Amino acid sequence: MQQQVQVADISIGNDCPLVLMAGPCVIEGEDFTLQIASDIQRIAATVGIPVIFKSSFDKANRTSKDGFRGPGIDEGLRILQRVRDELAMPVITDVHESSQIAAVAAVADVLQTPAFLCRQTDFITAVAKAGKPVNIKKGQFLAPWDMQYVLDKARATGNLGIMLCERGASFGYNNLVSDMRSLLVMRKFAAPVVFDATHSLQQPGGLGGATGGNRDFVPGLARAAVATGVAAVFMEVHPNPDLAKSDGPNTLALADLPDLLQQLKQIDFLIK
Repeated sequence: MQQQVQVADISIGNDCPLVLMAGPCVIEGEDFTLQIASDIQRIAATVGIPVIFKSSFDKANRTSKDGFRGPGIDEGLRILQRVRDELAMPVITDVHESSQIAAVAAVADVLQTPAFLCRQTDFITAVAKAGKPVNIKKGQFLAPWDMQYVLDKARATGNLGIMLCERGASFGYNNLVSDMRSLLVMRKFAAPVVFDATHSLQQPGGLGGATGGNRDFVPGLARAAVATGVAAVFMEVHPNPDLAKSDGPNTLALADLPDLLQQLKQIDFLIK
């Protein structure tokens, strides 16, 4: 039996209507964040897809020490709290280390664990113990069937609100590929499966001191993932990806979001 995760009034499950998790890679400022959250909320409401706002207060895994990381935990959580309060919009954000969990859990509706940390047993257990829904990103280095053990660690805490997120697999140097079979494999674990349609297109370190990517493939991969019956699609969205302070090359332009969501909703309806 497929497990469902409840976030505010949104039911997330492989047999439930598609959910969107979207926003800029990193918080770039207070006014900017509130504006893009409002824009995404309006677009999703027009299409009829439930939405959770995503953005990071700190991008701890930058390629270079000079990469933009964000405003930090205190300022970032304050801004995310404004998104929740003023837009009545649930939020998801990354937690990078155990010392951050309590503060993030006090604000975020969903905690997200970075892909690089999916095998860190103590960290995964600590995040799950916070009692909030958790989106666990599958490591680029991990086979999809091995995520069963990660899921077991998290569920052993008593937290059943665990989602598994595919974000591409390492394919040689500076490249990721999306294997749609992994979505079907992880679906068998009865946890909601999320497809990260933008991080899956990263080219880690591909620009030398920064990560590259190719946003042209976002719509196609998102459509393919929804056709497998995923619970949610996760994607980075920005008004001008070329000016984004993080992950611009693999970020979807805000102007392209309405048409893509219409397509995804239709596919999801046919599949489910």
